[in-house]
Amino acid sequence: MKSKGYAALSENGKFEPYAFERREVGTKDVALDILYGGICHSDIHQVRGEWGPALFPMVPGHEIVGRVTSIGGSVSKFAIGDLIGIGVFIDSCRTCKNCLVGLQQYCLNGMTGTYNGYERDGTTVAMGGYSNNFVINEDYAVHVPANLPLEGVAPLMCAGITLYSPLKHWNAGPGKKVAIMGLGGLGHMGLKFAAALGAHVTVLSHSPTKRADALSMGAHDFVVMDSDEAFAGLKRNFDLILNTVSADMPIAKYLDLVAVDGALVMIGLPNEPLTVSVGSLIGSRRTLSGSMIGGIPELQEMLEFCGIHNIVSEVEVIKPEYINEAYDRTVASDVKYRFVIDSSAY
Repeated sequence: MKSKGYAALSENGKFEPYAFERREVGTKDVALDILYGGICHSDIHQVRGEWGPALFPMVPGHEIVGRVTSIGGSVSKFAIGDLIGIGVFIDSCRTCKNCLVGLQQYCLNGMTGTYNGYERDGTTVAMGGYSNNFVINEDYAVHVPANLPLEGVAPLMCAGITLYSPLKHWNAGPGKKVAIMGLGGLGHMGLKFAAALGAHVTVLSHSPTKRADALSMGAHDFVVMDSDEAFAGLKRNFDLILNTVSADMPIAKYLDLVAVDGALVMIGLPNEPLTVSVGSLIGSRRTLSGSMIGGIPELQEMLEFCGIHNIVSEVEVIKPEYINEAYDRTVASDVKYRFVIDSSAY
């Protein structure tokens, strides 16, 4: 299938128009016209070689929303015209214990990423969502509620599920105090979800200018973490803290804010290993943990939750030719809160 999009032809290379081919629609495949594709910070890490060797030319993008244009003969999950979402992975082994219970993101044999890797045949390079169309096995795509603005849905496929999954796993809800570290592309989704789940939500930030946005999105409290007094006033206060920040930080100071039997969950990826005092864990039976996206069942559950509560990402929609500038602005934290590409412009 003929495709066109934008690709980085080499590490740190600028994006430019790129034509390529996707596989034909198989018996269990669906084809879709992409309507919107989100820009995730992980795209930037991979294009710039910050996460190790990468495959070029690279068409990134794993926050994809589109409309089904054709289906294979054995497809039962989708019909032509359906709204469809695709996230961080497009396949997995399907047979390991994690895949069998819907935790495909933790496939013991390795999930197949939406781009910058090989598909399950070991030879086809996966190309992502900075493009005009896509082909995927129906089992690895989800239905999108029709009542949501689609440009705001695209980032839900990664940023959204990355925050929804730990909030559900650690039972955020009424009577629970939840803190979100950082109010960026990830953090603002955690704030919206935690508030909708009924938790008492506090945003912990180093940017006083984000206070108004945080409160407008449902935060009950906003604390600027710029002093020892700020930390002292929150000791043993939170049942759950979600750290969405990738910058290196004194994680032990944040552990002290976790209540007895509470958890601090790492979602951002710091560059350096963490230094943690075991005493911080033992003293209050705390947990330091981590979480990564969600499986297909949970991804569908999240979208249905968003449909009910009218939750989408805050986005700035751009044309494909603006991708290079969008990358620079994302690194500079100059976006509220995610860039999304209008795929009709390819």
